[in-house]
Amino acid sequence: MRLRTPFAMTALAAGLLSAAQVNADSVDLTMYYPVAVGGALTDVVDNLVEEFESEYPDINVEAIYAGNYDDTRVRAMSAMEAGETPQLSVMFSIDLYELIEQNAIVAFDDLVETDEEREWLDGFYPGLMENGQLDGKTYGIPFQRSTIVLFWNKDAFEAAGLDPETPPENWEEMAEMAATVRKAANGEQWGVMVPSTGYPYWMFQAFAFQNGHRLMSEDGTEVYFDDPAAVEALEYWVSLATEHNAMPDGTIEWGTLRQNFLEESTAMMWHTTGNLTAVRSEANFDFGVAMLPMKTQRGSPTGGGNFYIFEDATEEEQRAAMTFIRWMTDPERAAAWSIETGYMGVSPAAYETDALQSYVEEFAPAAVARDQLEHGTAELSTYQGGRIRRALDNAVQAALTGQMTPQEALSQAQQEADSVLRRYAR
Repeated sequence: MRLRTPFAMTALAAGLLSAAQVNADSVDLTMYYPVAVGGALTDVVDNLVEEFESEYPDINVEAIYAGNYDDTRVRAMSAMEAGETPQLSVMFSIDLYELIEQNAIVAFDDLVETDEEREWLDGFYPGLMENGQLDGKTYGIPFQRSTIVLFWNKDAFEAAGLDPETPPENWEEMAEMAATVRKAANGEQWGVMVPSTGYPYWMFQAFAFQNGHRLMSEDGTEVYFDDPAAVEALEYWVSLATEHNAMPDGTIEWGTLRQNFLEESTAMMWHTTGNLTAVRSEANFDFGVAMLPMKTQRGSPTGGGNFYIFEDATEEEQRAAMTFIRWMTDPERAAAWSIETGYMGVSPAAYETDALQSYVEEFAPAAVARDQLEHGTAELSTYQGGRIRRALDNAVQAALTGQMTPQEALSQAQQEADSVLRRYAR
């Protein structure tokens, strides 16, 4: 008679496996994951995996850093085509439509078996679930999730005669404050930088949403890039350089912007909250974090990565993968991940832990991204998402570099998107 292993006994007690599954042999899982911010996040992930394996010795997780989000999607899909599909992966929350179109992933609704598992599935922030759900089913579980936030250098504000404790509330104030900083620094420091490489569509979506405009339909079959409100949003972004002399013209690099801020090349930056812990650790000046400024409304699209489980995994592997995902998103673990990285705690329960309550009390910026969820929207996600985002990225960059007017650039992106999405129209 085969003895029940330590993992099986623990998992059975926790309701993670059914009694029929506790006699399974050791399960090996492969997981790809991305890193889209600086810092030693690979070490954090490795430490978490090591801790998990010590608690569940019959599940082995090979966590493979696969590059940025786009790299991770390409690597996972290539592995699937080669017959070497990983059992799970952290990928862009907005990869949902492509993964479903490829029949690559399984719905968590089809895996849950107990009331406890259903309670877990229903326990995440609804705003973080939007990009992971389709047709009433959940395919992605929030993990390294974010909103865009405003970082500002309080010392630079004070030196420019601005109130160091008061960030801009709206577009007009941001342009004025940024121009004031630039002038006070005699051109030695920029007022604001918004990255336009890496994920320019994401930043543009924030501007558009703040102007009361949603860029896509809920079913991922249409986009609205050339709406007047969207054009006005891009015109404002361009004007920060051309009219206000508050931001460098041309493109601004996603990957080096945090360092620009730390080196005080800019007094404000828009960036993911996933940079928060690194900025706190490295900044040699007093800084603040705020929700993004508004035009007609506040707002930021959510961003970041979800856990997915692949269809090709065996039932045993899928159950083991869900055990790992449940462990990684446990409130205490989610709280620790948020503190270590700056990413959001993905559930209200995470912010109710003693650890995260104490951290937020000590360091209020840790709650900004969460509080901004109230004003959030789902990240741009459509069928053929990579092609659609590339068309919009090109349009944003063409406008920022002066190759096209915002109207011309967004009209071209709209035409390209319409031709791609035509076959998905319902």
